[in-house]
Amino acid sequence: GSTAVGLRGDNIVVLGVEKRSVPKLQDERTVRKIHKLDDHVCMAFAGLTADARILVNMARVECQSYRLTVEDPVSMSYIARHIASVKQHFTQRPGLRPFGLSTLIVGFDYDGSAHLFQTDPSGTYHEWKANAIGRSGKTVREFLEKHYTDDIAKSDDKCIKLTVRALLEVVQSGGKNIELAVMRKGQPLEILDTSTVEKLVEETEKRKGMRKQKPKRKQPEKLKHLNAGH
Repeated sequence: GSTAVGLRGDNIVVLGVEKRSVPKLQDERTVRKIHKLDDHVCMAFAGLTADARILVNMARVECQSYRLTVEDPVSMSYIARHIASVKQHFTQRPGLRPFGLSTLIVGFDYDGSAHLFQTDPSGTYHEWKANAIGRSGKTVREFLEKHYTDDIAKSDDKCIKLTVRALLEVVQSGGKNIELAVMRKGQPLEILDTSTVEKLVEETEKRKGMRKQKPKRKQPEKLKHLNAGH
């Protein structure tokens, strides 16, 4: 599946996905890789879209069922565990095939803490600070391991920019092929419009270009002579 990136900050969660190019006559609103499960939970996936649709519907029903029974919004660990359990159930029953997708689930608990969970087709789930799934997921994960810091987690803007930078490691055609969703503490999910995403991509690429153009520091004359002597 196409690449999806999730990142958790102190007061923000960000999901970024690689959008495949849509045929000219197709309505692009019908092609969504990021789905809202409840007011405070959303999910991105990499894999089979038809399987994702079924899993998203199951998760939405569970969120509302939990709210009706407990009279509280669903906790992040509960919904991640539920999605993982559904997937695991489909791996061991005769006549069923496993769900062909991985998911990134982000959101906030009622105490205001941000969470990011990842689930696999096998039914395992883990919590992360930042992660990537799908095509070239390993490359993007290594990039995030190098660049994600506690300092970045404190800034909403830095979290969004790092997500864009991570996606640009594998997305070649820039802003029009990136979809970004942002959720801040106490606020609803916001899908960033194309012009905002393209502006972020331009900024990132400009910064990349400036780094490449930085001239190398000249070696002091003394050191040059010493090296020549060796």
